[in-house]
Amino acid sequence: MKYQIFSILLCAALFNAGCKPTNSSEGVAEPFSQTADSVEQSNVLPKSTNEAIETDMPRLLAEYKIPSVSIATIKDGQVSWSEAYGERKAGAEASPDSLYNIASLTKPISAEIVLRLASEGKLSLDESMDPYWSDPDLKDDLRRKALTPRIALTHQTGFPNWRNSETGLAFDRDPGTAWGYSGEGYQYVTNFAAAKVKKPFEKLAEDYLFDPIDMTTTSYTGQSWFEGRIAVPHDINGSPLAPMVADDYNAADLVYTTAGEYASFMVSVLNDEAVSPEIAIQRNQIQISMVDMTCSGEKAQSCPQDVGFGLGWQLLMFDDGPPVMMHTGKDAGVFTFAFIDRGRKEDAVILTNGENGYKIILPTIERLDVRPEFLRFLRGQIE
Repeated sequence: MKYQIFSILLCAALFNAGCKPTNSSEGVAEPFSQTADSVEQSNVLPKSTNEAIETDMPRLLAEYKIPSVSIATIKDGQVSWSEAYGERKAGAEASPDSLYNIASLTKPISAEIVLRLASEGKLSLDESMDPYWSDPDLKDDLRRKALTPRIALTHQTGFPNWRNSETGLAFDRDPGTAWGYSGEGYQYVTNFAAAKVKKPFEKLAEDYLFDPIDMTTTSYTGQSWFEGRIAVPHDINGSPLAPMVADDYNAADLVYTTAGEYASFMVSVLNDEAVSPEIAIQRNQIQISMVDMTCSGEKAQSCPQDVGFGLGWQLLMFDDGPPVMMHTGKDAGVFTFAFIDRGRKEDAVILTNGENGYKIILPTIERLDVRPEFLRFLRGQIE
């Protein structure tokens, strides 16, 4: 029997898989999955976290036909450990310097750039984007005037995940009326930011995020230094797929980076670097609650006080303190996961180059010293 973990970010059944970005097969990330046997095995933890992962990861990769995984962890607000296991391609070992397509983990990066611009007063999260950017497909739909950066970052644009390749971009519902996962919304808000600041978004990424925190091997588009470093994606049978590399930036997908650099990004988020106190407070707040979607039935027993979407991240509120922030990503042959526990000042990022990568997320997290309530929440989502 197969169990599935439902994730707020994933909900694959809610979206039309046929609406995808031009240069990516990414629709939405799919739920984690775990066999009953592997869940039982993964509850047996050696004394050392590193020892547990070192001992069990080769077996897990082989069992699920996942070529490699790269992991980085944060303790006490600092990157504490980074390692890779398996092969980035046949005959080539993965290393902490291997580059992974992080899929939808791109979205928190794009959101952070917008938040830093807002913190400098370059834009407002609640202004209409229409005076500076409007998608040509929406020229006859006045609902576009209601779109704001906040609505886009919290997946409330009313857009589908990706536009129809034949009919173009259109609203599925009125903006601001309901949650609906949308890569188009992220592309929209970053196009707006670039237009208002009058600078290409990739340049904004360099100026506001990549350069300040030394993310020297992170890019939205293909670079010469990708050569010989890409973790090649693999399908469910472990067969290699052609890597997807963007020619033009996609605010929702296809950033390549290392687990260590993504962990450095999460440290920056954890420390509220380059954001104003007001924005920092708002980032800790759920912008749209999703308890009804996430915690129905028996799942309510393991749910936190509130679950919802914030400014770029899913937020889990376990007590009166800061939230746990999380996000996932899936493209063909790729699965990724990241979380930030703001209260305990710890995070982890897990990057895989296998279609089955979701199968090792829960076993890996169980081998980390994470908040028990968070682990119980993830286990509780098993159906």
